[in-house]
Amino acid sequence: VQLVESGGDLVQAGGSLRLSCAASGLTFPGFEDYAIGWFRQVPGKGREGVASISNNDGTTVYADFVKGRFTISSDNSQNMVFLQMHSLKPEDTAAYYCAIIPLPVWEVPTYRDAVYWGQGTPVTVSA
Repeated sequence: VQLVESGGDLVQAGGSLRLSCAASGLTFPGFEDYAIGWFRQVPGKGREGVASISNNDGTTVYADFVKGRFTISSDNSQNMVFLQMHSLKPEDTAAYYCAIIPLPVWEVPTYRDAVYWGQGTPVTVSA
């Protein structure tokens, strides 16, 4: 199983970015049998859950600090998940990771919930 994130960049505060996560190697169970979560981590701190989407029914969960600003979506035909980020703040600066999470997911996932991780993509928001 492989997850590859992309889309991280340097952006000014108030700007937008769209992160992508491409999953491969999921045969049985397949992509639709899992949730995909986005997490972020800054140096010296633990990896925190940002949002997740259940690929079987599209249920989404968001951390309070991104509600109304970030949107998670998926394209099951392409085994891809996206994180659209708007109104970015300097405190959103982090390495962003996607991860595979077994269903069901009813709350913001923690790093312990994930079974596979991508390598991360850096997001830097300048003031």
